[in-house]
Amino acid sequence: MQKSFTDMIGNEVVVNYPPRRIISLVPSQTELLHDLGLKDEVVGITKFCVHPQVWFRKKKRVGGTKTVHLEIVKDLQPDLIIANKEENTREQVEELGGMYPTWVSNIQTVDEGLQMIQQVGELVGKGGQAAALASEIESRFRLLLPTTPIPKKVAYFIWRKPWMCAGGDTFISDMITRMGWVNVLAGKLRYPEINLEELTALGVDLVLLSSEPYPFKEPHIAEIKAALPHAAVQLVDGEMFSWYGSRMRVAVPYMAALQKQFE
Repeated sequence: MQKSFTDMIGNEVVVNYPPRRIISLVPSQTELLHDLGLKDEVVGITKFCVHPQVWFRKKKRVGGTKTVHLEIVKDLQPDLIIANKEENTREQVEELGGMYPTWVSNIQTVDEGLQMIQQVGELVGKGGQAAALASEIESRFRLLLPTTPIPKKVAYFIWRKPWMCAGGDTFISDMITRMGWVNVLAGKLRYPEINLEELTALGVDLVLLSSEPYPFKEPHIAEIKAALPHAAVQLVDGEMFSWYGSRMRVAVPYMAALQKQFE
């Protein structure tokens, strides 16, 4: 039977329900589909969908999140494509949407991530599992409380050459806020380019260097410290801060450990 859903950017998506040939174009949502109990229903993923490893090794890859190979998609004949407003390009999503049912998420906060989990669950016939997962994650976040009376002033780096940080309207920024810390670039949108002197003026006292999309390593700590000698600098797992699916379940204890480290 056919069933109609509204995605997170307001588009109506009509699918043969439940869908049997799904392509996921978003790594965190690919992991979610696995954790909801799907198996052979997922026929295509991107080259960045590294979790679970068994899917990364065995599922057909349709290209990157921003470089989807349309001919591979056509060969797979999906009855549902799951995409994201930020991670995929508008042009490709619109082209795919003209050929196949394409559901798009739009997530800037933890609450929207929880909504996405439940909506995707309903979309793929796993509503009960999704509701249980969202409830578990929500309960864990309620236990993530500030550990210091004075919030840490944080800059979260995602790129180098040019330096780029997470702005205030991002999922990453909401995760920082949930920890009781302050994103010093909360007044900027998306992922602004910055210079290190700007961070000095903002009084940053903790710099987080993400493992993705730029793979920051130990040598970059010294580079930052040279410009910001009064700030602590820490490498962090980018999946824990930016994957807005079932990864949030394990992100909470990771955040709690990081809080304790900088008490």
